Formats: sequence, C-alpha cells, structure tokens
Amino acid sequence: MRSVRRCSRTGCTNPAVATLTYAYADSTAVVGPLATYAEPHSYDLCEQHAMRLTVPRGWEVVRHEGEFAVPQPSVDDLTALAEAVREAGRADRPVETPEPTSGTGRRGHLRVLPNPADD
Repeated sequence: MRSVRRCSRTGCTNPAVATLTYAYADSTAVVGPLATYAEPHSYDLCEQHAMRLTVPRGWEVVRHEGEFAVPQPSVDDLTALAEAVREAGRADRPVETPEPTSGTGRRGHLRVLPNPADD
C-alpha cells in the first residue's frame, strides 16, 4: 500500500492532492491532479497550497478546474504490499554476506587503512 504523500511545502503536513510542474520555457506553472507517482521535478501540494499558488510576474498558472481529492488506496496497492511482505519472508531468499577484508576495509564512504607501524 502506498504511503500518503504529503504536501511539499515546508512545514505543511497535509496530504497532497495536486501536483505542481513548471514549464520553464513557457514561463508557466501547471497545477493538476495528483500524479500517480512522485516525480523528481514536480511538487506535491495540499489543496490549500494548490489553490493559493502564486507565480512570479510574467508567469502564467494553468490550474486544474474542479475539486482535488485525496487518492484512496487501491486493490493494486494492497496486492503489492502483500507480495512485498511475502517476498521478504521467503526462507529460500538469498542472504548477502559481506566480503572479507584483508587489512583494509570500507565502511560507507570511509576507508580503513592499516597502520604502517603494524607491518
């Protein structure tokens, strides 16, 4: 089941009901119904922020006409969740083992170097 997407505006915890996308070449902001998936170059907005959006002078806002509605979980979402839980709980699922290190190791972005005095 997909988690409820929240408004992208700082400090706002309301559920998102609209998606804001900018068309920079046309100096246009487009506010439409909530996109199916969160896109990297778009913003999710709650109803209040979607309706009150303002743009810089010279820009145009194209806004969805009608009401925005919070999307409800679908059967597909519940099926995907059940399949993910089943997959995670499989006993025959391969387990990744860390590679052994020989003197130098790596942990995240850091690297452990052996002390030259220990040689």
